[in-house]
Amino acid sequence: MNQTIDPEWAWSEYQPTAETPWNLRAAAHLYRRAGFGANREELTAAVEAGAIAAAENLLNATAEPEDYQNEVADLAHASMASGNVQQLSAWWAYRMLSTPAQLLEKATLLWHGHFATSAQKVEDAELMFDQNNLLRKYALGDFAQLLLEISRDPAMLIYLDSVTNRKAHPNENYAREIMELFCLGEGNYTENDIRELARCFTGWEVKNRKFRFNRYQHDTKSKSFLGRTGNFGGEEGVQIVVDQDAAPQFIAMKLVLFLVMDEPSPSAELLAPLASELRENQMLIAPTVRRILTSNVFYSSRAKGRKVRSPVELAIGFLRSLEGSTNSYELAEKLQTLGQGLLYPPSVKGWDGGRTWVNSSTLLGRSNLIRGLLDHEKTRFGRLTLGDYLAKQGAESADEIIEWFQTSLFAVEIPAAARDRIRMLFGNGDNRTEKLKDAVHALCTLPEFQLC
Repeated sequence: MNQTIDPEWAWSEYQPTAETPWNLRAAAHLYRRAGFGANREELTAAVEAGAIAAAENLLNATAEPEDYQNEVADLAHASMASGNVQQLSAWWAYRMLSTPAQLLEKATLLWHGHFATSAQKVEDAELMFDQNNLLRKYALGDFAQLLLEISRDPAMLIYLDSVTNRKAHPNENYAREIMELFCLGEGNYTENDIRELARCFTGWEVKNRKFRFNRYQHDTKSKSFLGRTGNFGGEEGVQIVVDQDAAPQFIAMKLVLFLVMDEPSPSAELLAPLASELRENQMLIAPTVRRILTSNVFYSSRAKGRKVRSPVELAIGFLRSLEGSTNSYELAEKLQTLGQGLLYPPSVKGWDGGRTWVNSSTLLGRSNLIRGLLDHEKTRFGRLTLGDYLAKQGAESADEIIEWFQTSLFAVEIPAAARDRIRMLFGNGDNRTEKLKDAVHALCTLPEFQLC
């Protein structure tokens, strides 16, 4: 991809053509990447609005209705009162499933994987909740400010063993990760840069579950790193990191891998226009996200079907496309079993994603997840049974249902042989409900369904 694609063409504004039309399937692609999925009414509205307006509507949908805010706040407080962080995972699954601000929530998930912090070590629901809200606050906003705030976040400080950072023994964990994983990438700093930046963070600690600067433990001597020398504190250290030329390039790569394709890794030439845009906008995230979501490459064959659905995208996308609701606690448990426990990333590197999501074990688990959703007594689709919901959508025959799923949930074509096999599962006569579930389950366990 990277050797032949023209960056100017790639990031120019998408204009529908006969080869890449703006239709229901294109709108579904937008919603899968910029959110978790959309029902047919939402897709139809997006088609009528046009591709650019549809993307901007997702970007601008950041203000949730007051009654919804109150609802999720009450659920969060109930979850934290239990003292069980797993309950908070269920709360976040519910929020992903119900939020009217899909892109904001999808971006929050991106930064949770980027600034990975696990409740398995933090063990404090309130701190994890506060960090989750911090990520949401800046998810489409000022990356430099997000980097500073996450650097002082108690959950992050606990996770990276920086609870008490003393001038006599500077802790290098956060200094290493802010450069390697959060902002610059390998090859753009030295071991000495890590040691010197760590000195900037001395005196940063957590007291009574809040960030506190202990001036008596701060190293006040001069530090030299990343080409700068001075008596820097932690805030200045963070700014020096984000001011590096490598920073916008690194963040642009993260956005492209998350929104466009898993592989191959985008070249420096392809990323350059996005990196320039990030820097020109003082590291504001939304303008670059907008450019990606309204670009030629986003709607091209180089993007469609070029990502593997994560467990969250698999489950939440399935339900949102069908206006589904289910038991959020059990859903969160299943996501953890599949390797994407919300608030439980496996390491500071977050989730590897891409092809690592699928192997013989996880494919069986993904199949079981869909089957469990279909069979669960609390699962509803638009408050109806699956059959009644699809009938309301005008999809009653086997061919109508297969085509409905093709349009709303599949990024690539369902092979003819697979259509024939699934068509036979519908049957007639008795047990139509179970046969419908069998057919939908079979659709959602096809290899093609694993792509988005």
